[in-house]
Amino acid sequence: MFKNGMLPVGSVVLLKGGEKRVMICGRIQTKSGDDEIFEYSACMFPDGIVDPTKMIFFNSEDIDRVFFIGLQDPEELAYQAKIKELGEFEVKDGKIVPKNQA
Repeated sequence: MFKNGMLPVGSVVLLKGGEKRVMICGRIQTKSGDDEIFEYSACMFPDGIVDPTKMIFFNSEDIDRVFFIGLQDPEELAYQAKIKELGEFEVKDGKIVPKNQA
C-alpha cells in the first residue's frame, strides 16, 4: 500500500524500469483468469486508452515516482477506509473477496 493509503484512480506514476508514465484506472485487480491480486491496474499516460488486453498490473513497491495524485474527496476517503477495514484479499470462485469472508 502507498504510505498514505492507496493512490486514487487518476493518479499518474512511473514504474521502476519504466520509460513512460501510467495512469491508475483500477484498484484491487486481477488479470483475467489469474488468481494473483494486484493493488493497481493502469493504462498508458497521456493516451488514456483503456484496452482490457493491454492493462498494466502492479503493486505499490513497483512505483518509482508519483507525478500526480488523483482526486481525494470524501467519497474517495471513505472508499480507502473501507478497503483498509476489509484487510487482505484473495480470489475465490473467480471473484476477489476479503480473506476473512472466504
